[in-house]
Amino acid sequence: AIDGRPDTTTAPILGDVLEPLWAAWHCLRRGRQAREPLELDLPERKIMLKADGTVERVVIPERLDAHRLVEEFMIQANVSAAETLEARRQRLLYRIHDAPSLAKLESLREFLRTMNLSLARAGNLRAAHFNRVLESVATSDREELVSQVVLRSQSQAEYSPDNIGHFGLNLMRYAHFTSPIRRYADLIVHRALIAALKLGPGGITGAEEERLDIIGADISLAERRAMQAARDTVDRLIAIHLAERVGDRFDGRITGVTKAGLFVTLAQTGADGFIPISMVGDDYFRFDEASYALIGSASGEVYQMGQAVEVRLAEVQPMAGALRFDMLSRGKR
Repeated sequence: AIDGRPDTTTAPILGDVLEPLWAAWHCLRRGRQAREPLELDLPERKIMLKADGTVERVVIPERLDAHRLVEEFMIQANVSAAETLEARRQRLLYRIHDAPSLAKLESLREFLRTMNLSLARAGNLRAAHFNRVLESVATSDREELVSQVVLRSQSQAEYSPDNIGHFGLNLMRYAHFTSPIRRYADLIVHRALIAALKLGPGGITGAEEERLDIIGADISLAERRAMQAARDTVDRLIAIHLAERVGDRFDGRITGVTKAGLFVTLAQTGADGFIPISMVGDDYFRFDEASYALIGSASGEVYQMGQAVEVRLAEVQPMAGALRFDMLSRGKR
């Protein structure tokens, strides 16, 4: 409707609802631009299943302004919930996100130095400094590599009654509020609001308030377990999907480098697989931790994180969700 194609549902509310909503979002966007949260916009793949539960296809949904609008209003709702509870001196669970650790920052700086890029020192570091680095490689062949390394340098977000702010969003008061049907942290915040605003039964109890540190730790652990379970499920679905394609060639990108070998993500499906270092090439390769690369001792060939490569699917273990590839591309000189 906003793009000029209203239908029978949206046409009656275009002038009174949708256009003011978009205007409000544009105001919020100006605030977001001034706040400068971390702008990591990595593609998110979605698996489409058949009726029998097997994979039909893997898609990357288009990211629309409508998605950004909903996301920004949800962030503001989360901020409002935290501010409301703080104003009434009601204990709550914050969504906290610490700044990157000194060790991770030093590792990131070492990597950026190999690309003639720099990062501000830890004392003054804000999300905006990471954005400057990302902007400097935007639209270049290094963009995905740098984005992945910056992402890996970030701390894990958690739930806690002790507020340290949210580094990535650059917000001081932030509490998850908008998904009480799927996140227990949001339900805790709803109960706190019921108690603080005297909205009737169902509010948080004194006993629950005293256990918020334990509850926050439990929820944070459960979140990490759920994320790992989701990854394992996707890996197994994709492995079953590719089991009949052993021997086929695929385009991919190196997304991990270790002294044991290379992790490669396929472009079409987002499937992750491994190439043992002994199968990378004919040379003897050494692991260069600072540049996230394997370097051939004799040839000088380099396989670096973020590099586009062609691989052959050599082995599939569906129940483990594991794929093994053979490297077909030559390394960079």
